[in-house]
Amino acid sequence: MSEYDVVVVGAGNAALASAVSAREQGARVLVLEKAPREMRGGNTHWSGGLFRFAYGEPRDVQPLIPDAEAKHANFYDGIKAYSADDFHADLMRVTNGRTDPVLSRVIVENSRDTVFWMHSSGVEMEPAISVAAVRKGDGFVWLRGLVVRAVHEGVGLSTSWFAACERLGVEVRYGHAVLGLVLDERGRAAGVKVRDPEGIRTIKAGAVILGCGGFEANAQMRTQHIGPLLGEAKVRGTPYNQGDGLRMALDSGAMPWGQWSGCHATPISADWGDFAPREMTDRSNRLSYLYGVMINRAGQRFVDEGENTQLMTYAKFGRAILAQPGAKAYQIFDAQTVHLLEPRYSTSKPITADTLEALLEKLDIENRVAALATLRQYNDAARAGGPFDPTRLDGLSTGGLAPDKTNWALPLAKPPFVAYSATGGITFTFGGLRINEHAEVIGTDWRPIPGLYACGEMVGGLYYDNYPAGTGLVAGAVFGRIAGRHAALRTPALTRSPHAVAPASMPPPAVASAASTMGEGWVP
Repeated sequence: MSEYDVVVVGAGNAALASAVSAREQGARVLVLEKAPREMRGGNTHWSGGLFRFAYGEPRDVQPLIPDAEAKHANFYDGIKAYSADDFHADLMRVTNGRTDPVLSRVIVENSRDTVFWMHSSGVEMEPAISVAAVRKGDGFVWLRGLVVRAVHEGVGLSTSWFAACERLGVEVRYGHAVLGLVLDERGRAAGVKVRDPEGIRTIKAGAVILGCGGFEANAQMRTQHIGPLLGEAKVRGTPYNQGDGLRMALDSGAMPWGQWSGCHATPISADWGDFAPREMTDRSNRLSYLYGVMINRAGQRFVDEGENTQLMTYAKFGRAILAQPGAKAYQIFDAQTVHLLEPRYSTSKPITADTLEALLEKLDIENRVAALATLRQYNDAARAGGPFDPTRLDGLSTGGLAPDKTNWALPLAKPPFVAYSATGGITFTFGGLRINEHAEVIGTDWRPIPGLYACGEMVGGLYYDNYPAGTGLVAGAVFGRIAGRHAALRTPALTRSPHAVAPASMPPPAVASAASTMGEGWVP
């Protein structure tokens, strides 16, 4: 008999969502966390705690943030409806139409119900004002689909999940590194091989859920799969995501899937170390570039800073910075827009000057003559156009530059001028495992590996080249919840707790037609 019905590998948002979900079905659940307790929680700790999900009318989100209107006048006036089709269209647009058609629909169609389930499980939420809203008059204008985040951001989200596990009786063990999967003679996942403080041993289980992240902290794997530029990248997240779960799954016959050469790499301060400090969580981010200009050390612009809102471009612009000389850039603003910088910029000391020439003298720029010419050319090209409006894509663009800035193209004309350094901080990798809509891992024979599930950053095929903010935590919770439920219900000879937890409502899988694409091994 198995020691546990379900073993969960990892302890971030997706993994703990799966643990809570399995426990709601009455399963005996063990969570194995490689990190020590003081470093627990995976990349969730570094996240902004932002949730992108589909909803109808603006007040549909009110149960999640019931006191928002009392604290903020006209709170709902600046929120637009965000349908499932809107959400899916955003996913399609930022991934150039390559997001997995089945899995993306599962995420979208289950997003609202899952966020409400997270709330009912103890995740406190609040308006995401500092990252997703722009003040206009006595109210806010919100980015579509991004209104709610966890209280205390990723730290609060992680703390809430651990509290839920403790309340429900889910066992969590720290300092337990899973080395491999155990398959029985039928090819079913039947446990894991673990190195704990006392040595190496095997833990038997009825099902295994892999939720232990990608390979972003592994320099060798980054170099091999993404390229040498990413091999030297700073890591905006946990140092424990070394690709262990991916390697053991592939060794057991799992199918690699998605863009293994892709990653989420956001602009962060270049002044920080190889790993963003844990105590700073997500406050290394530098995402207000759309209100200024970015130049590299050769003195050249290299992206359209106004291509879209920052939460639709930041995950690819970090990688663009890594491709520049010295993997470094500077974001330059003037007095017209510096008040629009998000609060996270306060964690760095700005470089300031009263002229652009004086500012460039203070920067680590290889060619200041070229840099000054770039800024002057930008100013000349930015003088015509309509009114500047930070609450929308305003069409205020340059003309004749390569690249042009297509929105928010105010000239850098009003001193003092301000600069912040930036580099690319890799958050998570896009390559992962193929799963079906039940979160079952698919083998290279195109059949599910019985008893093996995956969720979170281990799932491949969702993102290509870019990423819409707030999707990762929701996708992780959606497939974590599905994985936990199916792992518990499909566990052989499940020994249920005499007091199983009543689960929150769980809708049927959103895209049943996907069964025909998965071969004979599909289990509905």
